[in-house]
Amino acid sequence: MWPGPKDVKNSGMVTPKRTILSVSARKIKDNAADWHNVLSKWETLNNTGFSVATKIGNIKITALTEDKVELECNSIASGFHSQKVHPKYIQKLEMLCKELHKTLENLAKLQAKMEKSTSTTKEICNLENYHSGNGNCQTPLFHTWPTTYFYEVSLKLSEMYKKEILFKCIIVEELTHAKNQNLILSYLSMWLYQPYAENSRLDVESMLLETGHQAL
Repeated sequence: MWPGPKDVKNSGMVTPKRTILSVSARKIKDNAADWHNVLSKWETLNNTGFSVATKIGNIKITALTEDKVELECNSIASGFHSQKVHPKYIQKLEMLCKELHKTLENLAKLQAKMEKSTSTTKEICNLENYHSGNGNCQTPLFHTWPTTYFYEVSLKLSEMYKKEILFKCIIVEELTHAKNQNLILSYLSMWLYQPYAENSRLDVESMLLETGHQAL
């Protein structure tokens, strides 16, 4: 679990250099807190999904093992590899698959919130650029980041998790049809370690530092 306050907005915070924040700065600051909270919820859901996916994997591996024993006992030709899911597992698998798809839906809702936050940051950039008069405002609202950099980081994070959602959909589809123990274990590992969300924590931590949610 990512360490940090449960809700940054409502926790004790370090005040940025500006005593009175502008409207744009307050929105950026709120967005930074939103990113922290959304990613915390994402990690909780990701762990929940991994637990469910592991149960699915264990059932399928058990079924594969039982099928192998059955094949050997009945002297079926070695070239025949089709997996038969035992009736006693079907109901449990169906229940777990529904639970995993529900987790995917909740993750997708969080990614939609990421896109909304990114869109808000883009609007703030446009407003800042308009008021700057030159269409390219580079004056930091807090410490060193220009407003445009908040948008760039938000967009990068949003796209990372969008790819992660699509990847997880593939994992779920492949996991439910996998007939090889090594493949099953690989899919579980990919779900847990989220290859498309690499370094996302560092980006959000940097955003929290810049906006004064955490001390520099």
